[in-house]
Amino acid sequence: MDSVITAAARALSVGDPLAALKQVALRDDAPALALRGIAMAQLGDLARARDLLRSATRAFGQKEALARARCIVAEAEIALALRDLGSVMKTLRPARETLDSLGDSVNAAHAGYLDARRLLLIGHLDEAERILDDIDTASLPQASRAGHALVAAGIAMRRVRTEPARAALARASEAARDAGHAALTAEVERASRAFDAPAATLVTRGSKHLLGLGEVETLLASDKLIVDACRNVVRAGTAVVPLASRPVLFALVRALAEAWPEDVSREMLLERIFGARHADESHRTRLRVEIARLRKALEPQAALKATRGGFVLEMQGPGEVVVLTPPVEGDHAEVMALLADGEAWSSSALALALGVSSRTTLRALEALSEAGKVESFGRGRACRWIQRTVPGFPTSLLLPAPLPNG
Repeated sequence: MDSVITAAARALSVGDPLAALKQVALRDDAPALALRGIAMAQLGDLARARDLLRSATRAFGQKEALARARCIVAEAEIALALRDLGSVMKTLRPARETLDSLGDSVNAAHAGYLDARRLLLIGHLDEAERILDDIDTASLPQASRAGHALVAAGIAMRRVRTEPARAALARASEAARDAGHAALTAEVERASRAFDAPAATLVTRGSKHLLGLGEVETLLASDKLIVDACRNVVRAGTAVVPLASRPVLFALVRALAEAWPEDVSREMLLERIFGARHADESHRTRLRVEIARLRKALEPQAALKATRGGFVLEMQGPGEVVVLTPPVEGDHAEVMALLADGEAWSSSALALALGVSSRTTLRALEALSEAGKVESFGRGRACRWIQRTVPGFPTSLLLPAPLPNG
């Protein structure tokens, strides 16, 4: 590697893309194309950066497997920033294996961190954690150590584990400071603000108040019956009853939990759940059927008792019933939660993260666009979606994640 390429690479390693471009801006050989691509990525021109890295990959050819693998890893990092979680990311693991087999442990570890970050975005927390555990952080440069710690913090936050999240954020802050990378420091600060901000609203006996992530963790460990509107589940100790695929049952149990320990009239349930202002016998029959299904789903954690006026939710043992909701509720909250990171997402990436069809995601995006909450730019496969305003609350509890204790 010649001295110009070495100087450009050194400038990029400390986050100075302009200095790197001064060295290689007029060169079109493969190493210069790769460094120009990384420099453009650091400057925020991700589309140009991707084109340059693809050109570099072709220019290196099949005989230079190590250089090609490094370019693929760099392109995968750009794909993550563009929230392109599909085809480009499929080449990341083969590239990581190539780097590892050729002795480039630093870039192999960085590729592993990128893979774990992708898995975090789509909610595959167990797999992301396994990859993180296999990475030797001592082989990572400070900037990658900060990213590694941010992924660990994200996993802990989605699992509502406060102390591991706080420790990971502290490691990320220290590594970002040592790296002297302004953009990375800003990312750590955003994650820290999300950790400290209200995470949910507790509704109990007619009153509401905000909870931090630590308070949510304490609540989930209590003996209370928790109707969790963030994950659409009912929790009682270690038992979790998932109702995300049964929205009528969840709406019923939430209405009963919000009124607990009082009952809810049949008329109110019919209007709230089925929109039936003038109920007839078919509505009442349907209510009885859904109440029977809910009663069976909640056994043995809770019981549904019929009263003279309607129905009441009763605990099978000591404790109380509470409702946990997002700080701000609205339609398509899961989509808004993913867009809240401030990045531009494709509809296909959102569908992959949420585990739903692309058509379902597009319908949600169109509804949010009509409501003035999101906007798009670009056309076809280049179309991306962003929030028009960034919410003033974190969304960890709404992001994709496996059910705790589930």
